[in-house]
Amino acid sequence: MGGDAPSLAAAARERGIDVHVLAPGDDLAALAREADASALGVAGGDGSMGVVAGAAIERGLPFVCVPFGTRNHFARDLGLDDPFAALPAFSDGAVRAVDVGRAGDRIFVNNVSLGAYAQRVHGVRLRPLRLTIDDAPVRARVVLFANNAYRIDGVRERLDEGVLHLYVAHGVLRRLWDERVGERFVVGGVRKVAIDGEALELEPPFEVAIEPSALRVLVPRERE
Repeated sequence: MGGDAPSLAAAARERGIDVHVLAPGDDLAALAREADASALGVAGGDGSMGVVAGAAIERGLPFVCVPFGTRNHFARDLGLDDPFAALPAFSDGAVRAVDVGRAGDRIFVNNVSLGAYAQRVHGVRLRPLRLTIDDAPVRARVVLFANNAYRIDGVRERLDEGVLHLYVAHGVLRRLWDERVGERFVVGGVRKVAIDGEALELEPPFEVAIEPSALRVLVPRERE
């Protein structure tokens, strides 16, 4: 994922791609909703991917993933690892339909995390997590709602399974985790969450749901 932002922007412009380099104070979601475009893309990490992917779904446009941020799990699971190699997808990409999740009104491409990780990104003191899932009380170190199944190494083999995987971690070892599969969960009793690695607050109770094949991703044809 080498290269710098000015070089990547220049390479994109050379291909005839309209480029907006984000400045402090820019509203990424608003820019994506208002852009005059036949496809929307973003060069960034997972959090930025979710924001622009949500705008693409709202507008019925395809989406291009250009890996260029601090976390690029979604790009990795798509088989993308080079931002420059992703640019041809804008003009001659193959369409791949993938699932996304929705937490409240926020789209996510990877996961929603509650508990220890979310508390760390919010910068608050770690404390035991007490919440409800579908009105049932839950106590755990970490609760993770994943868009499709994760292997133990954190990789997803599929992005079109059509279900959420709920992981409830009572300890560090995987055998101390509970796993459930479903299309929709209702969460109560917790406000601070991490969505695709970003600290956000949602008003409880909120719904976490899968949206199967909702996102049309353009990928370079050699990565199809």
